[in-house]
Amino acid sequence: MRTLTDQEKRTVRIGALIIAIVLVGSGLLQGGRFFERQRTQYAQLRGEADSLKREIRLYTDRAASAQKLMDAFKLDPVKLTNTTVVAEASAAIQKAAASSGIGVGAVRESPARAANKELATVQLEGTGPVPSVTAFLSRLESVGFPLIIESVQLTPVQNPPGQMKMSLTIVILDFDQWKKEGAPNA
Repeated sequence: MRTLTDQEKRTVRIGALIIAIVLVGSGLLQGGRFFERQRTQYAQLRGEADSLKREIRLYTDRAASAQKLMDAFKLDPVKLTNTTVVAEASAAIQKAAASSGIGVGAVRESPARAANKELATVQLEGTGPVPSVTAFLSRLESVGFPLIIESVQLTPVQNPPGQMKMSLTIVILDFDQWKKEGAPNA
């Protein structure tokens, strides 16, 4: 094999250098595209993670609000069943009246109107001092059942003085029907 001249060696070196520069440039271009794809995928994944984090925070806040309401009203929707809720609600109402110092009289339970999403209507009569009656009415919101006071009739009793006769109509709501209802159309 013959030896290369200096000019041929220089041409080979320049050619090798150009090929090396082209290969390195091509490799850098491919590497840049690869890292750009990775960066884009990472940014997309981070965006999805932030979105999920916001959604989880929303549900966590809703759960905390629901738990706060359940604690404030002493209401556990899981324990509410149609078969026992009327009896338990009536007993809780009578217990709240007795603990407030109200002498409980006649208690009548009647089936409610299903179209109004109610389980039953409880009519309660009782007698007691004015502070006891107001304490009982304020205590009704925390008996642990979904109740609505439909009507209140207060009449003073002459003997003994300072006593009031109270007649209440309380509606026990059907919690299952209220849960099934969708959001209102506004």
